[in-house]
Amino acid sequence: MKKLVSFILAAALTMVAGCGATNQGTTNQGNQANPGSDGKQQAANGYPNKPITLIVAFEAGGGTDVGARILAPYVEKELGVPLVISNKPGAGGWVGWGELVKSPPDGYTIGYINTPNLITGYVNPSTARKENLDSFEPIANHVTDLGAIAIRSNETRFTDIKSLVEYAKANQLTVTSTGVGSDDHYAALRMNQRLGTKFNAVHTKGFGENLSNLLGGHVDVMLANVGEVVKPHYEKQLKVIAVMAQERSSYLPDAPTLKESGFGDIVSWSARGIAAPKGVSPEIMEKLIAAFEKGINDMEQKKKMEDMGLQVDFKKGEEYKNMLKEEEAGVMELKKLLNW
Repeated sequence: MKKLVSFILAAALTMVAGCGATNQGTTNQGNQANPGSDGKQQAANGYPNKPITLIVAFEAGGGTDVGARILAPYVEKELGVPLVISNKPGAGGWVGWGELVKSPPDGYTIGYINTPNLITGYVNPSTARKENLDSFEPIANHVTDLGAIAIRSNETRFTDIKSLVEYAKANQLTVTSTGVGSDDHYAALRMNQRLGTKFNAVHTKGFGENLSNLLGGHVDVMLANVGEVVKPHYEKQLKVIAVMAQERSSYLPDAPTLKESGFGDIVSWSARGIAAPKGVSPEIMEKLIAAFEKGINDMEQKKKMEDMGLQVDFKKGEEYKNMLKEEEAGVMELKKLLNW
């Protein structure tokens, strides 16, 4: 009932404002404020008053989806309305991101953006996309999830990172990937370039499909993120044999880095943050940023994320924008790897 009353009052105010503008005629138009600004302000003052759609551009059960579902209740508590998670997998994430950028900039559709996937999706000339970072209003970064290399628990051709690399130098091997230009794809290309391995990426819609492919013997090796492989590793579905990071992961302390294994400083990660489509009013953005800041920094939320092997890495405002720009610059430098 409260929402209905608010809607009726807003509609009435809009009608009154419209009548007033008509009665004044055209002679005073130069003295009037932007006629759309009052409506936007009213919308911001009443925001939010209905559920907000949170797009996840990958399958349910993957690292992004798990993190989103952990975080959602804490942001809902701040905003006072539900966050409805909508999984839109495909095209390396761009099915979901394409829908996000085309959504009305009213604050009721937001979504997770994953880098480098987001950036490679428009840098890749074959996609002919016009969208770029400027098509989004960054809200906050939630997670930075480091890369990991895993094999089947019963794999006999190679049992650790050193034997895998040696085998892959002499034999073609298939590896999992969440899309062309994803962090998994880049990791495979970097290893091929620097180590002489012969990894061929098999692109899918997300981690769930990749795990099925690995366990079913349809691919040889899994390239994923720490937060995705922690649970299946300890459940002995697969075996993590290395992390692609500067130092070992506290979630997988027995898995060495590529560097300490003698394979150079090859690192990989997926940063996952939240953004709105371009054009959302500053007032609404301020409310969203404040809500996500409190939700992400909630100690209980952090603990739940850590229990799933997901490393919270909160950034907002200019710091988050600068992080995205730095990642974009990094992708530009790696274009040669993909012959772009």
